[in-house]
Amino acid sequence: MFFTYLRRELRRRRKAALVVASGLALGIALVIIVSSVSSGMSKAQDKVLESLYGLGTDMTVTKAAAAQGSSSQRPRFEFDAKDSDDDSTQSTDRVMVQGFQTLASTTVDKVGKQNGVADAVGGLSLTVMKVDGQFKRGEFKQDESGSTGNQGGPGGGQGGSGQPQGQVQGGGASFDVNSYTVYGTDVTKQDLGPLTSSKITKGRTFKATETDAKVAVVDASYAKEKKLAVGKTVTVSGTKYKIVGVSTADSGDAAANLYIPLKQAQTLADSKNKVTTVYVKAADSQQIDHVKSAIQKNISGTTVTTSADLADTVSGSLSTASDLASSVGKWLSIAVLIAAFLVAGLLTSSAVSRRVREFGTLKALGWKSGRVTRQVVGEALVNGLMGGVLGIAVGLAGAYVVTAISPTLTAQLGGSGGGGGGGMPGGSGMAGPGRQAAAKSLDIALTAPVSLSIILIAVALAVAGGLIAGAFGGWRASRLRPADALRRVE
Repeated sequence: MFFTYLRRELRRRRKAALVVASGLALGIALVIIVSSVSSGMSKAQDKVLESLYGLGTDMTVTKAAAAQGSSSQRPRFEFDAKDSDDDSTQSTDRVMVQGFQTLASTTVDKVGKQNGVADAVGGLSLTVMKVDGQFKRGEFKQDESGSTGNQGGPGGGQGGSGQPQGQVQGGGASFDVNSYTVYGTDVTKQDLGPLTSSKITKGRTFKATETDAKVAVVDASYAKEKKLAVGKTVTVSGTKYKIVGVSTADSGDAAANLYIPLKQAQTLADSKNKVTTVYVKAADSQQIDHVKSAIQKNISGTTVTTSADLADTVSGSLSTASDLASSVGKWLSIAVLIAAFLVAGLLTSSAVSRRVREFGTLKALGWKSGRVTRQVVGEALVNGLMGGVLGIAVGLAGAYVVTAISPTLTAQLGGSGGGGGGGMPGGSGMAGPGRQAAAKSLDIALTAPVSLSIILIAVALAVAGGLIAGAFGGWRASRLRPADALRRVE
């Protein structure tokens, strides 16, 4: 009887049911779209962090910022003295530690022993500045008059010296300065750190036995620019390295142009047993803050930067869109849902008012108030489920459109004077005191993935909307009396 009456009433009141379902569908669809876009932005942000940190890295440990004299951080270039008649090209390399601050290699072991740390590996990030150019001698040209008289009068300078008059013309210096980044990686632990954000597309990666070998892996973009390939050699500060592999960054720019074994990087930078960054993987992602606090407490003179800290420095359209989705989008969804629930409740209550004669007659025939209320709630619940189905369909369509269009968002990280934190190679992020860190810009295609949890939330909202609307109508129906039906009889 219940379902027979329910089916008949819903068929008879199709327009009213469609209005209630459409209102709920709008709110549910908006929730799905906003949630899926927010999820897509979260994944986009993870890609940004992975391109800087490396896969599996939860935090980095670097040397804490300390006041240092600017002269100690200034790169100096020295050239061999040349004969005055020699205008040959001169070249020199300057290998500098990124951020100009290092930690002892023993710090890696100390970090690895902290509670909650699953693994830790050290790396040395370098910048190599290469200067090429030549000095040119100037030429002395005598005045056309060739006069050697006392042109300047008494004390009149050169005129009274009896020397030829003229001037030096031409000469000077012309130098090109190019820089590139080199990252010293621990070849015995290659599953952690910046190199893990790239894939070997040609050749091979390092062997665990090549701890001090003169081998290198070059980034694909840099290899193309400098016409480098597997089997060729690349020279860094006078040392030749055989290229064994070419890597391609999974997203954005690579962490460094060139990767070499850690010991070789330490030798180049004259930084034996030193690292710039310790990359840390936590045993439990839920305990990252606890691990961070433990490292800062137990290992003095360090700065710990987590993925969440780094995410706060991301700017650009990705950050702006993320803020809009998490603030404006969230509150807009809530407002629309509240409005949809209220409208559904009011429409259901209004429908009950128009059915006074019907419900009054049913009560007169023996229906109890509870049975009438259940009937109204049942109708509202079905309307809510129909709204849920319609809302899920619209929401999925909206998410599909966003993914199909794949709007490009720009994420920028860095670009401000460093404070000793971050420790990302390649000049990305915070690089050290007194040094201007290079801003790293990445273009990320936005997607809107819809997870099962979002669908379940949509179903729960549909049920909740139906129950709320049914509560409004049920309360109104429970107050009706058989006498109310008789008053409406004409």
